[in-house]
Amino acid sequence: MKISISPTKPELGGLAAQSGAHLMRRALTSNGAANIIVATGASQFDTLAALVRAPEIDWSRVTIFHLDEYAGMSENHPASFRRYLRERLVSLLPTAPAAFHPISGEGDLEAECARLGALISATPIDVAFIGIGENGHLAFNDPPADFETEQPFLVVELDEDCRRQQLGEGWFPTLEEVPTRAISMSIRQILQAKSLIVSVPDERKARAVKNALEGPVSNLAPASILQTHPDARFFLDRASASQLENGAALQTVAD
Repeated sequence: MKISISPTKPELGGLAAQSGAHLMRRALTSNGAANIIVATGASQFDTLAALVRAPEIDWSRVTIFHLDEYAGMSENHPASFRRYLRERLVSLLPTAPAAFHPISGEGDLEAECARLGALISATPIDVAFIGIGENGHLAFNDPPADFETEQPFLVVELDEDCRRQQLGEGWFPTLEEVPTRAISMSIRQILQAKSLIVSVPDERKARAVKNALEGPVSNLAPASILQTHPDARFFLDRASASQLENGAALQTVAD
């Protein structure tokens, strides 16, 4: 693991985007194309804002997947993740991407999982831009997460802690309006990305960060599985790193 601690969230996002953009340029040079996964949520605001401004990326050769979407949610809903990515990423790029594969939570969920699974299984992922939930989840793989399934996408149940995070971030006016099910990329599929850019700001994530980086690998702390990845790059701010025992000794991630 490589870890960077920044004094502010915008600096965290800038460094995460810089590292991810470097990896994307390397893939474009080596392979003629780059394939990425992009997360959503409040933790990704600054990373995505910096990524769309990153120089020398030919987005017309970049294919984009994303991690999850609520079951039964229209893209017109303010909390829709595919809406989030169209507004905060796709529509702001200097050129249209080679492909954007949004997850639809409407209609037959299992059929949508199969459709997306076939697409991503044929697409080696170069970089995954991800976050960690307050309950330690990756995508919507809440604890106890399934570390074993080989399915690329799953229909999952959302636990109350996860749903309260969505409420707390302001996506829904009441807990009752937060969906209880979603389509999520699986843990094993996330880990197949060659490199992981993990952006995790805010004190509310501090316990999850500690469990992910310093705790045992356990499906009760799903993000702890990132310890097993050969190129996981964590970007924290002082608040999210506040419970790490060796936080003062951590260094900035290099390209």
